[in-house]
Amino acid sequence: MPNYVLALDQGTTSSRAILFDAGGAMIAVAQEEFPQLYPQPGWVEHNPEDIWTTQLRVARQVLESAGATPADIAAVGITNQRETTVIWDRRTGLPVHNAIVWQDRRTAPMCDALKGEGFDQVIQARTGLVTDAYFSGTKVAWLLDNVPDLRQRAEAGELAFGTIDSFLIWRLTGGARHITDVTNASRTMLYDIHRLEWSDEILERLNIPRALLPEVVPSSQIYAETEPSLFGSPIAIAGIAGDQMAATYGQVCFEPGLAKNTYGTGCFLLMNTGGHATESRHNLLTTIAWQIEGQPVQYALEGSIFIAGAAVQWLRDELKIIGSASETDALAKSISDTGGVYFVPAFVGLGAPYWDQYARGTIVGLTRGSGRAELARATLESVAYQTRDVVEAMHSDSGLTLQTLRVDGGMVHNDFLMQFQADILGVPVECPAVTETTALGAAYLAGQATGFYPAQAELAQQWRVERTYEPRMSADQRDALYAGWQRAVERSKAWAE
Repeated sequence: MPNYVLALDQGTTSSRAILFDAGGAMIAVAQEEFPQLYPQPGWVEHNPEDIWTTQLRVARQVLESAGATPADIAAVGITNQRETTVIWDRRTGLPVHNAIVWQDRRTAPMCDALKGEGFDQVIQARTGLVTDAYFSGTKVAWLLDNVPDLRQRAEAGELAFGTIDSFLIWRLTGGARHITDVTNASRTMLYDIHRLEWSDEILERLNIPRALLPEVVPSSQIYAETEPSLFGSPIAIAGIAGDQMAATYGQVCFEPGLAKNTYGTGCFLLMNTGGHATESRHNLLTTIAWQIEGQPVQYALEGSIFIAGAAVQWLRDELKIIGSASETDALAKSISDTGGVYFVPAFVGLGAPYWDQYARGTIVGLTRGSGRAELARATLESVAYQTRDVVEAMHSDSGLTLQTLRVDGGMVHNDFLMQFQADILGVPVECPAVTETTALGAAYLAGQATGFYPAQAELAQQWRVERTYEPRMSADQRDALYAGWQRAVERSKAWAE
């Protein structure tokens, strides 16, 4: 009998593999970073071969470290950075260009043109998304328009487009399947989330041939088996979800009104809205949360914050005022406040609820006494403030009031940030016992398809809180600090125009 599910967690800066047992406990973990490529200001790329080789290597490592064989693995679940775009040759499987990463801003002028003609209204009605360079659709169009011979080859059916899940599955199955799940499809800006099909209207406007596109499948279903040569014998692939939807599933946010925030490179807050696609009036995204085979699609509202942990990396790598991310906790606690310093980390524009692709990073309130500690604390506080921006919009859109916030991702280990998050929201913040909830969600989806994991009601009972942060700040202080943040955001807007 199988003992584990293998989760492949392909992220923006690293590839990870985690083995989970029947109780949802982590048995083995392997992780490997890969290069980030910045060909021009505002452009971000990955070499898809780096993604594939690191992901395969860590998958093999966890099996070896656990002493597990393919026979011990019930299924593989895949979760991935979502909007990152790859086009490859169907015959060779080789990419025709670097992957254009979700953070990339090169198609901002294309998005402006779509808005100028009012087509953004069509996009929002069909896809639930705002028209922004963040999503895959304009990235595909850019590749077809700018890489020689690509459009001709795409129209001839020689090429395949996919988000990272599609590319990995193509490679894992030796080209046998060209698929994506409903969650990843819903992030392309090409998929009608109400009719559950690719939108001919949007494809025609962006001049994207349908022959490029993958088949769309549920998030939990047995899709295929891995090529026998990769692990020694085949393993079923049975779960796919974009990273934030997988984390929502791993946090067992199965009921409307339950919400989670993932603190990684960016911050992504999702609230389950059930079987209803709630239209946002406050610049949130209406997106597909997941679909279990044979069941209706479930929807969510999402607020995407582009820069969170990446701001701490900036302190380390560019300013070099910290040696490691963990230092920010002690630095922030070494002072009672920032002395009026606010940092708006709009390095690649502002996401929800502003969607200003021309905003830029801004530090305000500096005095002669401002130093490392103030900047470190302002950086952490900016993550909590951006989260409150999104929560306020969710309350307005959904009519649902957040009672607690479930959190995950690397930054949940920062004690200062989690306490400040509870304070600035005025609700408890719950850290789960298993913080690798993105990978756990992918494992749950794959394990449920193969019968390794039970139904949602039983999974919800498995979920455990490791620590709860209760708000300690007065409402007056909370609102005064937040008002200062809102003033700082205004200074950062439209800077690059």
